[in-house]
Amino acid sequence: MHSEITIDALKVLDAIDRKGSFAGAANELFRVPSAISYTVQKLEEDLNVSIFDRSGHRATLTPAGRYLLEEGRSLLEAAQTLAHTTRQVAQGWETRLKIAVNSLIPLQALFPAIRAFHDLGVPVDVQLIEEVFAGTWDALQSRRADLAIGADHFSKPAGNFTTCKLGDMPFVYAVAPDHPLTRASQPLTEDDIQQYPAAVAADTSRRLPPGTAGIFRRQRTLTVSNLDQKIAVQEAGLGVGWLPTARIRPQLADGRLVALEVKDTRQNVELYLARHSDDRGKALMWFWDRLGVDETLSDHIVG
Repeated sequence: MHSEITIDALKVLDAIDRKGSFAGAANELFRVPSAISYTVQKLEEDLNVSIFDRSGHRATLTPAGRYLLEEGRSLLEAAQTLAHTTRQVAQGWETRLKIAVNSLIPLQALFPAIRAFHDLGVPVDVQLIEEVFAGTWDALQSRRADLAIGADHFSKPAGNFTTCKLGDMPFVYAVAPDHPLTRASQPLTEDDIQQYPAAVAADTSRRLPPGTAGIFRRQRTLTVSNLDQKIAVQEAGLGVGWLPTARIRPQLADGRLVALEVKDTRQNVELYLARHSDDRGKALMWFWDRLGVDETLSDHIVG
């Protein structure tokens, strides 16, 4: 379908408005004034509207012309962005990078890397997706994400993945300071714990088998959406359970949570960066190389 409005015509209108005259636009666009006049006249004929009012000493935009220019500038900007992005893709940059982040790791741990990436000035949109338990691997396997941060070692699915170990995350069993378990003899046993609801962050996996940790068979549960909510539930005394040491150091320091000794201790969880081995886009590999040695991220894992 033929369109009467071209990018070139919009560039001409934009130049006339900014320079204040047809002659000024011709000078900026390296054209003769007659070529500028012809472009405007043809556009008016194609649209069957008057774009300029020529009744005065100087041609001015009509209301229709002003509307066309204002909307057209959005198209000009989009065209420039499209051209720039196309060049970036040709050079190996993705247009968007989707990163799945295990809820065990706070998003703030990624802020230094994201700030440094923005400083590169490449037009790549970054999307952060919070996942719980096997959901981190699930997001990567199903390609809901291009990069997984905090993928655990025990729910890894079959597939051609490349991983980089970030560290071992330790856990403590934590309860509110006025919780009845604080008055029980330690180390706590299953019989001590199972009578109180366990705070659980729901697995976000869609295809992989969901996982849980540190819940006894006969224990009631209070399920929430992520680790921040689980911490809040345990601070309120509504649930008990294991929490990453690095995530609750402030609560342990000021007494909002109390760490208790448990007979059946929980092992550290190995956390990894993970990606599809065949994926090597420039944005992906930039984050891969940066996060693999990022001390801020490491501090939020090992504490």
